[in-house]
Amino acid sequence: MHPPNVVSREELIALVAEARARGLRVVLANGCFDILHVGHVRYLAGARSEGDLLIVGVNSDEQVSAQKGDGRPVLPAKERAEIVAALESVNYVTIFNEPTVEELLLAVKPDVHAKGTDYTIDTVPEREVVRSYGGRVAIVGDPKNHSTSAIIERLGGAT
Repeated sequence: MHPPNVVSREELIALVAEARARGLRVVLANGCFDILHVGHVRYLAGARSEGDLLIVGVNSDEQVSAQKGDGRPVLPAKERAEIVAALESVNYVTIFNEPTVEELLLAVKPDVHAKGTDYTIDTVPEREVVRSYGGRVAIVGDPKNHSTSAIIERLGGAT
């Protein structure tokens, strides 16, 4: 059983349509969120400040492993999604299995795609996809000096 705000892509599309009908500004943030830390919390709070409804795309276990390497993720996607969904700034969470967030962006077409400060507007890989449907990219959160990999390393584990 998952929390009611962890939803499938199909459910999310319907929820976004309802939000838009009410005039709400939709923001989408994404990431692995493997071992939640203060950088994640600040990123998501910053993302929420860009609109009225915050959706978070959480990378699937398969994609986290492909991006981060052996031993990752530490926590399975369903648990990572539930933890992120519990944050006050987050309205809905969905797990996505594609290598990039582009398909989710095209399905949801958020008004704002929020990325962390490890990017600039010009280095966000999905920037052209967001612009293609009239959305905008926002860089949010505090400086990128927190990382799950660093936490794992400090604990003596594999990164």
